[in-house]
Amino acid sequence: MTQQANLDTATKGLDAPLAVVDLDAFDANATDLVLRAGGRPIRVASKSVRCEYLLQRVLGMPGFEGVMSYSLREALWLAGKWRDTPLAGTDLLVAYPTTDHAALRELAADPHALQVISIIADSTDHLDLVDSALGTDHPPIRICLELDASWRPLPGVHVGTRRSPIRTPRQAARLANEIVKRPGFSLVGLMSYEGQIAGLGDNPPGHKVRGSLVHWMQGRSGQELVKRRSAVVAAVRDVAPLEFVNGGGTGSLELTSSDPSVTEVAAGSGLMGPGLFDGYRAFTPNPAALFALPVVRRPAARIATLFAGGYIASGPVGRDREPIPYLPEGLKLLGLEGAGEVQTPVTGKAADTLKLGDRVWLRHSKAGELAERFQEYHLVRGDRIERTVPTYRGEGVNFG
Repeated sequence: MTQQANLDTATKGLDAPLAVVDLDAFDANATDLVLRAGGRPIRVASKSVRCEYLLQRVLGMPGFEGVMSYSLREALWLAGKWRDTPLAGTDLLVAYPTTDHAALRELAADPHALQVISIIADSTDHLDLVDSALGTDHPPIRICLELDASWRPLPGVHVGTRRSPIRTPRQAARLANEIVKRPGFSLVGLMSYEGQIAGLGDNPPGHKVRGSLVHWMQGRSGQELVKRRSAVVAAVRDVAPLEFVNGGGTGSLELTSSDPSVTEVAAGSGLMGPGLFDGYRAFTPNPAALFALPVVRRPAARIATLFAGGYIASGPVGRDREPIPYLPEGLKLLGLEGAGEVQTPVTGKAADTLKLGDRVWLRHSKAGELAERFQEYHLVRGDRIERTVPTYRGEGVNFG
């Protein structure tokens, strides 16, 4: 059977819209990530999964250790859910700074959470905020220092994400000294995210020249980062022993794992195979997360109108943030209408074969944001559903 026939058969008893995760594709993607990581353990970026069952699944596979959470509340939730399970000791790194006073108080009051959760700091202001939430006599909070991994080839030129202000060994060592001398803090890790490599494809379909420029930029940026990060890690280790040095993302595993100063890498999107990761030279993930929309209108020849579908990804506004019609092959969105909140027209020769109630399968541009649209994922293998599991939204939690 074709992939579309398998999907349609597996979900024939369900009404669309619905979302599935193809377990064969998910598992194959996990295996590929481990191979690309070259022996470095992979910390799973939960933001790209947002389904506790799938997090458990991948953490049970060789090569995956720990979770990179996207909020302190999420890390507390996972620590609580896993407290009396084999995942109780899972290391949870909150990869974005928190200003959530209530969550900090919950952390400080939970001895188990204090052992497994680390939070980010890139300035003493983050330490001051924790003290303001908890008082200065709080128990030790695990701290991960974040290094800016962007590329700055010329004065005033910034290529990459706007994250930490810490760039040099001297700046990092100064902050590390401030952390270790402050009561109530323990410096345990260092992380950096090279977004200009990990999250930017160097082989975008139909844009050969742009891809070549991106590829050149990533090569230069990677060389600079490996040298600078190694120096920063050495400077920080002179101040405090580090349990982990984390780097990278799905798009940069080869580069990051080649850096001798890095002890682990991060990845999440590569498990789900979203549209934005189609444009890389080094790897091609399998589309694992898909959603189906029903045909509700046939307004003209070669046009079928689907219900809902306006699941636009975060980031800079552009066509690459729209969902991608996947099956049947040969469909595309209308340029003047795109994907809408209540209807999404698609066009192409295959549209003429579609009847009311038929399904069109689409891919989200990004990995985790699809879970904010659906309460459950149907986990399919071949032409059957193995089980149905809740997303974060289905469990009644939202950490955005």
